[in-house]
Amino acid sequence: MKQYIVDAFTQTPFTGNPAAVCVMEKWPEKAFMMNLAMENNLSETAFIVKEEKGYHLRWFTPGSEVELCGHATLAASFVIFHFFEPDSEMVEFNTLSGKLTVKKKGDLFEMDFPIDEQKEIPVTDEMEKAFGIRPVKALLGPDLLCVFKSEDQVKNLKPDQIKLAMLPGRGQNATAKGKDVDCVSRSFFPKLLVAEDPVCGSANCQIADYWSSELGKKAIKAYQASKRGGYLVCEKRDNGRMAISGDATLIAISELVVKP
Repeated sequence: MKQYIVDAFTQTPFTGNPAAVCVMEKWPEKAFMMNLAMENNLSETAFIVKEEKGYHLRWFTPGSEVELCGHATLAASFVIFHFFEPDSEMVEFNTLSGKLTVKKKGDLFEMDFPIDEQKEIPVTDEMEKAFGIRPVKALLGPDLLCVFKSEDQVKNLKPDQIKLAMLPGRGQNATAKGKDVDCVSRSFFPKLLVAEDPVCGSANCQIADYWSSELGKKAIKAYQASKRGGYLVCEKRDNGRMAISGDATLIAISELVVKP
């Protein structure tokens, strides 16, 4: 079984967000996928099986299977377009979050993702202790979104992972208005054994939804300010979904000698 390593949301190797992608003829045991995800020790390992229409896609962190992942979906579509269906313009994935489509859009790949509701909640002392600086606003959806005064504050955060894990939400996202882009953010998922996700597509559904309303514009250019860094173009649609576009680059193709 081949495994592809793809850096998502970048054209420059060793930046963006790396994901492992395995395309298989049939599903192995869940324990095998979990063990491989732990072995890879990337924020996500994607597993794909061809179906009568489209592909079935599942995502695993080193800690658990997750319902939605942006960068590994981008990496999976990159693999499908380059190695399995080079003449296709669109690929469909059946996932725990329903049907997801990815289209070629020039040099980018455009993903169609759901937007989850998020509501403003009080800023707490626990948030300040976890991040080391007090947010000016907090919103809770699938993840906790904390808004800070400046881009520099977000870039210089040194969060306490243990304290972050005690905050509400699947993960914690920090964001601020950007200087050269619409927003700058970072994403942390200690509950999923991912200290910091370098560029998180699913988190930017929440982040871009917030900034779209705040800035009064549908299209948001976002930068994830992790050590690796990466850019996303997000566009809020009238049907309650978010188009997230980015590019990707292949890092490695390996042959797994362990049998599923």
